Amino acid sequence: MIQKRRLTIQDFKHSLELSKEEAERELKGCVELFSSLKESVESRQAEIMDTITEKQRETEEQAEGFIKDLEQDISKLTKRSSEVEQLSRSEDHPHLLRSFSSLNAIPHTKFLTDVRIFPPLHDVTVRTGLNKLSKEMKKMFALAFLKRCQQYEVDVTLDPQTAHPKLILSDDGKQVTHGDVEKNLPDNPERFDSCPCVFAKQSFSTGRFYFKVTVSGKTKWDLGVAGESISRKGIISLRPQKGCWMISLRNNNDYSARADPAVGLSLRSRPQEVGVFVDYDEGLVSFYDVDTADLIYSFTGFSFTEKLFPFFSPSPNHGGKNSAPLIISQID
Repeated sequence: MIQKRRLTIQDFKHSLELSKEEAERELKGCVELFSSLKESVESRQAEIMDTITEKQRETEEQAEGFIKDLEQDISKLTKRSSEVEQLSRSEDHPHLLRSFSSLNAIPHTKFLTDVRIFPPLHDVTVRTGLNKLSKEMKKMFALAFLKRCQQYEVDVTLDPQTAHPKLILSDDGKQVTHGDVEKNLPDNPERFDSCPCVFAKQSFSTGRFYFKVTVSGKTKWDLGVAGESISRKGIISLRPQKGCWMISLRNNNDYSARADPAVGLSLRSRPQEVGVFVDYDEGLVSFYDVDTADLIYSFTGFSFTEKLFPFFSPSPNHGGKNSAPLIISQID
């Protein structure tokens, strides 16, 4: 009994240490995120203030130009008025007649209706700046959350004992392609015999984990995690109700989440590398576009009760059109 209690104490201490490390990671990430947010807000504020100041300077220069033109007009009109007054007092009528035609011509001046000073609409500048800031903040939060997920990255390798006979695995267990020839392999219980897919060797039954897969150059694939008990024989259904949490590509451009029913996905860009994050205890499976940090899709609110395995299906190569491999990315 004493030994059992000592082991329990060790378990508690280990759990406490893990909790402390997790808290330190979260605090560090929080400080980094808010520092970045502060820098972004200050940068955008300075940009807005500079824009407003520049617009006001341009308005002042425009007004000063108008004032200068009007002062010149006043000078011309004053001079002309003086000349007319002097001639009106002259008794040299022939000279008066000769000068009348030139004095009768009104000097070119600015019409007051031509002069307009429109105060710049600073609210538009502010609104534009805030819209940019909002986009930057969304991007920052997305990057921060993906970075947080990547802290749980694990080393994943393919399990040849589960691979469909037409699949070709690389020697390092990091790549899988679909071949045209079915190999003569043992029909062991773990092996998929109909679905062209393969499990990873590693399984997870608690905590969080993350892995990345390069999918570039492919027209069709399935990717995600699956429970240990899913059927390996015959046609299988890649749905959560059957123990599978997947996203898929079909026909080169049709992305979907294999929910029930399937959910079509409209992506901002074509993912070249997909990140898969699982929080076992929270019942969460999320997929990310690694290059853009965009969340592709999340399965939430599930209760996992068995081991979860990373799951990969390169799909048939369709005469070479889909011959590119699925590649498990190396840990950064």
